[in-house]
Amino acid sequence: MAPQHSTLNKIKSKKAILLLEDGTLFTGKGFGATAKVSGEVVFSTQMVGYPEALTDPSYKGQILTFTYPMVGNYGVPNQQMDLGLPLYFESDRIQTPGLVIHELCHEPFHWASTRTLDQWLADEGVPGIYGVDTRRLTKKLRTHGVMLGIVQVFEEGQEPDLSSLKMNAQNISDPNLTDLVKEVSIKKPLTYSVEGKKTVVLIDCGVKYSIIRCLLKRGITVIRVPYDTSAEQILSYHPDGAFISNGPGDPKKCVKTIETVEKLSEKIPLMGICLGAQILGLALGGDTYKLKFGHRAQNQPVCDQTNSRCYITTQNHGYAINPDSLKNTSIEPWFINPNDKTIEGIRHKTKPVFAVQWHPEASPGPYDTEHLFDKFAKTLEKP
Repeated sequence: MAPQHSTLNKIKSKKAILLLEDGTLFTGKGFGATAKVSGEVVFSTQMVGYPEALTDPSYKGQILTFTYPMVGNYGVPNQQMDLGLPLYFESDRIQTPGLVIHELCHEPFHWASTRTLDQWLADEGVPGIYGVDTRRLTKKLRTHGVMLGIVQVFEEGQEPDLSSLKMNAQNISDPNLTDLVKEVSIKKPLTYSVEGKKTVVLIDCGVKYSIIRCLLKRGITVIRVPYDTSAEQILSYHPDGAFISNGPGDPKKCVKTIETVEKLSEKIPLMGICLGAQILGLALGGDTYKLKFGHRAQNQPVCDQTNSRCYITTQNHGYAINPDSLKNTSIEPWFINPNDKTIEGIRHKTKPVFAVQWHPEASPGPYDTEHLFDKFAKTLEKP
Protein backbone atom coordinates (compact mmCIF):
# COMPACT_ATOMS: atom_id res chain seq x y z
CA MET A 1 0.00 0.00 0.00
CA ALA A 2 1.25 3.47 -0.82
CA PRO A 3 2.32 5.66 2.12
CA GLN A 4 -0.08 8.33 3.33
CA HIS A 5 0.80 11.52 5.15
CA SER A 6 -1.37 14.00 7.01
CA THR A 7 -0.43 17.45 8.32
CA LEU A 8 -3.94 18.92 8.22
CA ASN A 9 -4.11 20.15 11.82
CA LYS A 10 -0.68 21.77 11.68
CA ILE A 11 -1.33 23.62 8.42
CA LYS A 12 -4.77 24.94 9.41
CA SER A 13 -3.40 27.24 12.10
CA LYS A 14 -0.90 29.11 9.86
CA LYS A 15 -1.96 32.25 8.00
CA ALA A 16 -0.25 33.59 4.90
CA ILE A 17 -0.39 36.45 2.40
CA LEU A 18 0.63 37.15 -1.18
CA LEU A 19 1.25 40.87 -1.84
CA LEU A 20 1.76 42.20 -5.37
CA GLU A 21 3.71 45.33 -6.24
CA ASP A 22 0.54 47.25 -7.10
CA GLY A 23 -0.80 46.67 -3.58
CA THR A 24 -3.13 43.78 -4.45
CA LEU A 25 -3.32 41.47 -1.44
CA PHE A 26 -4.31 37.80 -1.40
CA THR A 27 -4.83 36.09 1.95
CA GLY A 28 -4.74 32.37 2.52
CA LYS A 29 -3.33 29.58 4.61
CA GLY A 30 0.35 28.93 4.99
CA PHE A 31 2.32 25.74 4.51
CA GLY A 32 5.97 24.87 4.27
CA ALA A 33 8.35 27.21 6.08
CA THR A 34 7.39 30.14 8.31
CA ALA A 35 9.19 32.81 6.30
CA LYS A 36 8.93 35.94 4.17
CA VAL A 37 10.29 35.99 0.61
CA SER A 38 10.05 38.19 -2.46
CA GLY A 39 10.39 37.60 -6.18
CA GLU A 40 8.74 37.84 -9.56
CA VAL A 41 5.27 36.27 -9.47
CA VAL A 42 4.71 33.97 -12.46
CA PHE A 43 2.23 31.24 -13.33
CA SER A 44 2.50 27.80 -14.90
CA THR A 45 -0.44 25.92 -16.41
CA GLN A 46 1.16 22.48 -16.00
CA MET A 47 -1.02 19.75 -14.50
CA VAL A 48 1.69 17.45 -13.14
CA GLY A 49 5.39 17.47 -12.38
CA TYR A 50 5.64 19.82 -9.40
CA PRO A 51 8.81 18.11 -8.01
CA GLU A 52 10.58 18.73 -11.34
CA ALA A 53 9.27 22.29 -11.68
CA LEU A 54 10.11 23.37 -8.14
CA THR A 55 13.70 22.15 -8.54
CA ASP A 56 14.21 23.72 -11.99
CA PRO A 57 16.95 26.39 -11.60
CA SER A 58 15.15 28.54 -14.19
CA TYR A 59 12.64 29.41 -11.43
CA LYS A 60 15.32 31.01 -9.26
CA GLY A 61 13.97 34.36 -8.08
CA GLN A 62 10.40 33.60 -9.19
CA ILE A 63 7.40 32.98 -6.93
CA LEU A 64 5.66 30.16 -8.75
CA THR A 65 1.88 29.90 -9.09
CA PHE A 66 0.34 26.65 -10.29
CA THR A 67 -2.99 27.15 -12.05
CA TYR A 68 -3.99 23.49 -11.67
CA PRO A 69 -6.50 23.42 -8.76
CA MET A 70 -4.92 20.75 -6.52
CA VAL A 71 -1.21 20.33 -5.92
CA GLY A 72 0.61 17.79 -3.79
CA ASN A 73 -1.73 14.87 -4.39
CA TYR A 74 1.05 12.38 -5.12
CA GLY A 75 3.44 13.64 -2.46
CA VAL A 76 7.19 13.92 -2.87
CA PRO A 77 9.24 10.90 -3.98
CA ASN A 78 12.49 9.71 -2.51
CA GLN A 79 15.70 10.50 -4.34
CA GLN A 80 16.13 7.60 -6.74
CA MET A 81 19.13 7.82 -9.08
CA ASP A 82 19.49 7.35 -12.82
CA LEU A 83 22.93 7.57 -14.44
CA GLY A 84 24.21 9.02 -11.17
CA LEU A 85 21.66 11.86 -11.17
CA PRO A 86 18.41 12.32 -9.18
CA LEU A 87 15.52 10.89 -11.17
CA TYR A 88 12.62 13.08 -10.02
CA PHE A 89 14.42 16.34 -9.27
CA GLU A 90 16.13 18.78 -11.63
CA SER A 91 18.65 20.14 -9.11
CA ASP A 92 19.71 19.56 -5.52
CA ARG A 93 17.07 21.77 -3.93
CA ILE A 94 13.85 23.73 -4.43
CA GLN A 95 14.76 26.79 -6.51
CA THR A 96 11.62 28.94 -6.38
CA PRO A 97 11.59 31.19 -3.29
CA GLY A 98 7.84 30.74 -2.74
CA LEU A 99 4.83 28.74 -3.95
CA VAL A 100 1.22 29.81 -4.57
CA ILE A 101 -1.58 27.26 -5.10
CA HIS A 102 -5.34 26.98 -4.81
CA GLU A 103 -5.77 23.71 -2.92
CA LEU A 104 -3.14 21.72 -1.02
CA CYS A 105 -3.47 17.95 -0.75
CA HIS A 106 -2.92 17.03 2.91
CA GLU A 107 -2.94 13.26 2.44
CA PRO A 108 -1.06 12.29 -0.73
CA PHE A 109 -1.25 8.74 -1.98
CA HIS A 110 1.46 7.27 -4.19
CA TRP A 111 3.74 4.26 -3.95
CA ALA A 112 6.90 6.40 -4.26
CA SER A 113 5.81 9.15 -1.84
CA THR A 114 7.97 9.65 1.25
CA ARG A 115 6.69 13.03 2.49
CA THR A 116 4.09 15.67 1.81
CA LEU A 117 4.59 18.81 -0.23
CA ASP A 118 4.19 20.77 3.03
CA GLN A 119 6.98 18.77 4.68
CA TRP A 120 9.27 19.17 1.69
CA LEU A 121 8.90 22.95 1.58
CA ALA A 122 9.38 23.16 5.35
CA ASP A 123 12.55 21.04 5.15
CA GLU A 124 14.00 23.40 2.52
CA GLY A 125 12.89 26.67 4.14
CA VAL A 126 10.42 27.62 1.40
CA PRO A 127 7.06 29.24 2.28
CA GLY A 128 3.85 28.42 0.45
CA ILE A 129 0.32 29.81 0.45
CA TYR A 130 -2.87 27.96 -0.48
CA GLY A 131 -6.53 28.94 -0.55
CA VAL A 132 -5.68 31.60 -3.15
CA ASP A 133 -7.99 32.33 -6.07
CA THR A 134 -5.30 31.38 -8.60
CA ARG A 135 -7.68 32.00 -11.51
CA ARG A 136 -8.07 35.64 -10.45
CA LEU A 137 -4.31 35.94 -9.91
CA THR A 138 -3.49 34.42 -13.30
CA LYS A 139 -5.97 36.68 -15.12
CA LYS A 140 -4.33 39.67 -13.43
CA LEU A 141 -0.84 38.57 -14.48
CA ARG A 142 -1.99 37.91 -18.05
CA THR A 143 -3.52 41.40 -18.24
CA HIS A 144 -0.83 43.38 -16.43
CA GLY A 145 2.17 41.12 -17.02
CA VAL A 146 4.33 39.39 -14.45
CA MET A 147 4.63 41.37 -11.22
CA LEU A 148 6.92 41.52 -8.24
CA GLY A 149 5.47 40.15 -5.03
CA ILE A 150 5.93 38.95 -1.47
CA VAL A 151 4.85 35.66 0.09
CA GLN A 152 4.81 35.47 3.87
CA VAL A 153 3.76 32.62 6.12
CA PHE A 154 3.18 33.68 9.74
CA GLU A 155 3.76 31.88 13.00
CA GLU A 156 0.88 29.83 14.34
CA GLY A 157 -1.64 32.16 15.97
CA GLN A 158 0.00 35.33 14.56
CA GLU A 159 -2.31 37.82 12.86
CA PRO A 160 -0.85 39.68 9.85
CA ASP A 161 -0.94 43.49 9.89
CA LEU A 162 -2.45 44.00 6.45
CA SER A 163 -2.19 47.80 6.37
CA SER A 164 1.49 47.64 7.27
CA LEU A 165 2.13 44.94 4.68
CA LYS A 166 0.67 47.02 1.85
CA MET A 167 3.21 49.74 2.58
CA ASN A 168 5.94 47.30 1.48
CA ALA A 169 4.48 46.87 -2.00
CA GLN A 170 6.64 49.57 -3.61
CA ASN A 171 9.88 48.30 -2.09
CA ILE A 172 10.08 44.81 -3.57
CA SER A 173 13.44 44.14 -5.22
CA ASP A 174 13.51 42.86 -8.80
CA PRO A 175 15.51 39.60 -9.02
CA ASN A 176 16.10 40.17 -12.75
CA LEU A 177 18.40 43.06 -11.89
CA THR A 178 20.78 40.64 -10.16
CA ASP A 179 23.08 37.94 -11.52
CA LEU A 180 20.74 34.99 -10.93
CA VAL A 181 22.79 32.67 -13.14
CA LYS A 182 25.77 33.09 -10.83
CA GLU A 183 23.64 31.80 -7.96
CA VAL A 184 22.67 28.55 -9.71
CA SER A 185 25.77 27.77 -11.78
CA ILE A 186 28.30 25.19 -10.66
CA LYS A 187 31.39 26.66 -8.95
CA LYS A 188 33.99 24.18 -10.22
CA PRO A 189 34.10 21.91 -13.30
CA LEU A 190 32.51 18.50 -12.90
CA THR A 191 32.75 15.55 -15.30
CA TYR A 192 30.06 12.95 -15.99
CA SER A 193 31.74 10.06 -17.76
CA VAL A 194 30.29 7.36 -19.98
CA GLU A 195 31.81 4.81 -22.32
CA GLY A 196 31.57 7.05 -25.34
CA LYS A 197 33.89 8.60 -27.87
CA LYS A 198 32.51 12.13 -27.78
CA THR A 199 32.93 14.90 -25.23
CA VAL A 200 30.79 17.99 -24.77
CA VAL A 201 31.47 20.94 -22.48
CA LEU A 202 28.22 22.05 -20.89
CA ILE A 203 28.11 25.74 -19.95
CA ASP A 204 26.06 25.64 -16.76
CA CYS A 205 23.68 28.60 -16.52
CA GLY A 206 21.34 26.59 -14.28
CA VAL A 207 21.18 23.25 -16.03
CA LYS A 208 18.46 20.68 -15.36
CA TYR A 209 19.71 17.20 -14.53
CA SER A 210 17.53 15.76 -17.29
CA ILE A 211 19.56 17.63 -19.91
CA ILE A 212 22.76 16.03 -18.65
CA ARG A 213 21.03 12.65 -18.63
CA CYS A 214 19.90 13.07 -22.25
CA LEU A 215 23.49 13.70 -23.32
CA LEU A 216 24.86 10.77 -21.31
CA LYS A 217 22.29 8.41 -22.84
CA ARG A 218 23.75 9.24 -26.24
CA GLY A 219 27.22 8.16 -25.23
CA ILE A 220 28.52 11.69 -24.67
CA THR A 221 30.87 12.50 -21.80
CA VAL A 222 29.79 15.78 -20.25
CA ILE A 223 32.18 18.30 -18.72
CA ARG A 224 30.04 20.76 -16.79
CA VAL A 225 31.70 24.16 -16.30
CA PRO A 226 30.71 27.47 -14.63
CA TYR A 227 28.75 29.94 -16.72
CA ASP A 228 31.64 32.44 -16.86
CA THR A 229 34.22 29.97 -18.20
CA SER A 230 36.17 31.47 -21.11
CA ALA A 231 36.23 30.05 -24.62
CA GLU A 232 39.93 29.34 -24.26
CA GLN A 233 39.34 27.27 -21.13
CA ILE A 234 36.54 25.34 -22.81
CA LEU A 235 38.62 24.62 -25.91
CA SER A 236 41.47 23.37 -23.71
CA TYR A 237 39.32 20.31 -22.98
CA HIS A 238 39.40 19.53 -26.74
CA PRO A 239 35.63 18.97 -26.83
CA ASP A 240 33.66 17.78 -29.83
CA GLY A 241 31.03 20.39 -29.07
CA ALA A 242 29.56 22.68 -26.42
CA PHE A 243 26.12 23.03 -24.87
CA ILE A 244 24.53 26.16 -23.38
CA SER A 245 22.00 25.31 -20.69
CA ASN A 246 18.77 26.79 -19.44
CA GLY A 247 18.79 29.18 -16.50
CA PRO A 248 17.06 32.09 -14.76
CA GLY A 249 16.84 35.80 -15.34
CA ASP A 250 17.73 38.29 -18.06
CA PRO A 251 20.11 36.79 -20.67
CA LYS A 252 21.81 40.15 -21.12
CA LYS A 253 23.26 39.77 -17.62
CA CYS A 254 25.37 36.84 -18.89
CA VAL A 255 28.01 39.06 -20.51
CA LYS A 256 30.92 36.62 -20.17
CA THR A 257 28.84 33.70 -21.40
CA ILE A 258 27.76 35.68 -24.47
CA GLU A 259 31.39 36.51 -25.27
CA THR A 260 32.37 32.85 -24.86
CA VAL A 261 29.57 31.56 -27.09
CA GLU A 262 30.42 34.05 -29.82
CA LYS A 263 33.98 32.66 -30.00
CA LEU A 264 32.92 29.02 -29.74
CA SER A 265 30.39 29.34 -32.57
CA GLU A 266 33.26 29.72 -35.02
CA LYS A 267 35.06 26.59 -33.86
CA ILE A 268 32.78 23.77 -32.64
CA PRO A 269 29.15 22.59 -32.85
CA LEU A 270 26.79 24.24 -30.37
CA MET A 271 23.36 23.52 -28.96
CA GLY A 272 21.39 25.67 -26.52
CA ILE A 273 18.17 25.33 -24.56
CA CYS A 274 15.95 28.12 -23.17
CA LEU A 275 18.30 30.77 -21.71
CA GLY A 276 20.94 29.09 -23.87
CA ALA A 277 18.92 30.01 -26.98
CA GLN A 278 18.71 33.64 -25.91
CA ILE A 279 22.45 33.74 -25.15
CA LEU A 280 23.23 32.25 -28.58
CA GLY A 281 20.98 34.83 -30.23
CA LEU A 282 22.76 37.67 -28.42
CA ALA A 283 26.19 36.21 -29.17
CA LEU A 284 25.52 36.14 -32.91
CA GLY A 285 24.16 39.65 -33.23
CA GLY A 286 20.50 39.33 -32.24
CA ASP A 287 18.57 41.00 -29.47
CA THR A 288 16.21 39.79 -26.73
CA TYR A 289 13.21 41.26 -24.94
CA LYS A 290 11.05 40.43 -21.94
CA LEU A 291 7.72 38.73 -22.61
CA LYS A 292 4.60 40.10 -20.94
CA PHE A 293 3.94 36.97 -18.89
CA GLY A 294 6.19 34.33 -20.45
CA HIS A 295 5.59 30.73 -21.46
CA ARG A 296 5.37 28.28 -18.57
CA ALA A 297 3.45 25.13 -19.42
CA GLN A 298 3.61 21.60 -20.83
CA ASN A 299 1.32 22.26 -23.79
CA GLN A 300 3.01 25.05 -25.77
CA PRO A 301 2.99 24.47 -29.55
CA VAL A 302 6.02 25.13 -31.74
CA CYS A 303 6.01 25.02 -35.53
CA ASP A 304 9.01 24.00 -37.65
CA GLN A 305 9.39 26.64 -40.36
CA THR A 306 11.01 24.20 -42.78
CA ASN A 307 8.16 21.70 -43.00
CA SER A 308 5.26 23.25 -40.99
CA ARG A 309 5.29 20.34 -38.54
CA CYS A 310 3.95 21.24 -35.10
CA TYR A 311 5.14 19.83 -31.77
CA ILE A 312 3.72 20.18 -28.27
CA THR A 313 6.43 21.18 -25.81
CA THR A 314 7.34 22.00 -22.24
CA GLN A 315 8.40 25.62 -21.77
CA ASN A 316 9.65 27.86 -19.01
CA HIS A 317 10.96 31.22 -20.20
CA GLY A 318 10.20 34.88 -19.69
CA TYR A 319 12.43 36.31 -22.44
CA ALA A 320 12.46 35.83 -26.21
CA ILE A 321 14.58 36.65 -29.26
CA ASN A 322 13.51 39.65 -31.35
CA PRO A 323 12.94 38.34 -34.90
CA ASP A 324 13.73 41.72 -36.49
CA SER A 325 17.17 41.68 -34.90
CA LEU A 326 18.17 38.55 -36.86
CA LYS A 327 17.80 40.04 -40.36
CA ASN A 328 21.47 40.87 -40.86
CA THR A 329 22.97 38.06 -38.80
CA SER A 330 24.25 34.55 -39.51
CA ILE A 331 21.26 32.93 -37.75
CA GLU A 332 17.65 32.47 -38.77
CA PRO A 333 14.37 31.60 -37.06
CA TRP A 334 13.74 27.86 -37.08
CA PHE A 335 10.68 27.31 -34.86
CA ILE A 336 7.83 29.73 -34.17
CA ASN A 337 5.14 29.63 -31.48
CA PRO A 338 1.82 29.73 -33.38
CA ASN A 339 0.06 31.25 -30.35
CA ASP A 340 1.96 34.54 -30.23
CA LYS A 341 4.41 34.20 -33.17
CA THR A 342 7.47 34.41 -30.91
CA ILE A 343 10.70 32.68 -31.91
CA GLU A 344 11.08 29.23 -30.35
CA GLY A 345 14.21 28.07 -32.13
CA ILE A 346 17.15 29.45 -34.12
CA ARG A 347 19.92 27.95 -36.21
CA HIS A 348 23.07 29.11 -37.94
CA LYS A 349 22.74 29.40 -41.71
CA THR A 350 25.94 27.46 -42.45
CA LYS A 351 27.37 26.01 -39.23
CA PRO A 352 26.24 23.18 -36.88
CA VAL A 353 24.91 25.66 -34.34
CA PHE A 354 21.30 25.75 -33.11
CA ALA A 355 19.13 26.35 -30.05
CA VAL A 356 15.51 26.08 -28.92
CA GLN A 357 13.50 27.99 -26.31
CA TRP A 358 11.63 24.96 -25.01
CA HIS A 359 12.79 21.87 -23.12
CA PRO A 360 13.15 18.83 -25.39
CA GLU A 361 14.23 16.84 -22.33
CA ALA A 362 10.77 17.62 -20.85
CA SER A 363 10.74 16.49 -17.18
CA PRO A 364 7.90 17.06 -16.89
CA GLY A 365 6.00 17.08 -20.17
CA PRO A 366 6.07 15.55 -23.65
CA TYR A 367 9.22 13.95 -25.04
CA ASP A 368 8.24 14.51 -28.68
CA THR A 369 11.30 16.63 -29.46
CA GLU A 370 13.99 14.69 -27.62
CA HIS A 371 15.29 13.80 -31.08
CA LEU A 372 17.02 17.21 -31.06
CA PHE A 373 19.64 15.65 -28.81
CA ASP A 374 20.20 13.05 -31.54
CA LYS A 375 20.58 15.87 -34.05
CA PHE A 376 23.19 17.49 -31.81
CA ALA A 377 25.02 14.19 -31.35
CA LYS A 378 25.30 13.81 -35.13
CA THR A 379 26.90 17.25 -35.43
CA LEU A 380 29.70 16.01 -33.19
CA GLU A 381 30.77 13.50 -35.86
CA LYS A 382 33.73 14.94 -37.65
CA PRO A 383 33.49 14.78 -41.48
